[in-house]
Amino acid sequence: MSAATTHAEQAEHDSHGIEIPHASYRDYTIGFVLSVILTAIPFGLVMTGALSPAVTGVTILGLAVVQIVVHMVYFLHMSPKAEGGWSITSLIFTIIVVGIMLSGSLWVMSHLNTNMMPQAHEEMSQIP
Repeated sequence: MSAATTHAEQAEHDSHGIEIPHASYRDYTIGFVLSVILTAIPFGLVMTGALSPAVTGVTILGLAVVQIVVHMVYFLHMSPKAEGGWSITSLIFTIIVVGIMLSGSLWVMSHLNTNMMPQAHEEMSQIP
């Protein structure tokens, strides 16, 4: 590197034009408070038994998804503007691949169970 290179030019060269998001104390505090609330609600639902087990399970899954989004936004600083949108693009691709793998695995296991053990299904349907 030559002596003529300024500090600004060096900083621009090191970052390669990628803007790194900076979070404030306020952002971390909001993320922490939301995370605590989104954790306390499921505990309260389970401990009080206020809802039926099926509704409680669906509610907990919904709150878990919301908490994942809170963590990605407030702690991982993922946004469409971060890294030129590539972090969100890779996240969406990962979610699609995981969804395909999970649904395919469940589909294969269901058909294996049905086709490999047909007598078990007949016996189970005859039990009162």
